Amino acid sequence: MPTIVPMLAYENGAAAMDWLSRAFGFRERLRMETPDGALTHGEMELGDGLIMLATPTPAYQSPRHHREACEPARRWSKVPFIIDGVLVNVDDVDSHFERARAAGAVILSEPQNVGMGIRHYRAEDLEGHRWMFAQEVPDEDAGRGA
Repeated sequence: MPTIVPMLAYENGAAAMDWLSRAFGFRERLRMETPDGALTHGEMELGDGLIMLATPTPAYQSPRHHREACEPARRWSKVPFIIDGVLVNVDDVDSHFERARAAGAVILSEPQNVGMGIRHYRAEDLEGHRWMFAQEVPDEDAGRGA
């Protein structure tokens, strides 16, 4: 078990698990559902990372639906930055980006080198949770004096 495990709520946790697998390449590790199909606990892994997810209550609103009903949330979500999101390191950020875009992820920023040997892109999942996917790359500024 990793030291830190993000726990995410989804309006439809079962559908989220299927989508996260298709779009972001997560592998299902555990799925526990009620008889009517509501996700009570799910675990998904990617590399040595793990996330847990569930549908906590029928009254829960995803970030996307919350923005539809809340003007302040709509305003602070206009930026492409990760707000209460998850950073995931991947081996090939460009191919990961193409997979996510093909699966319908909302792209907040395309892959870009951001210095310090990092290339990343940002995306939202089907319910509006924000993710940053990053890859270590040769630093173009390495060896230059400050």
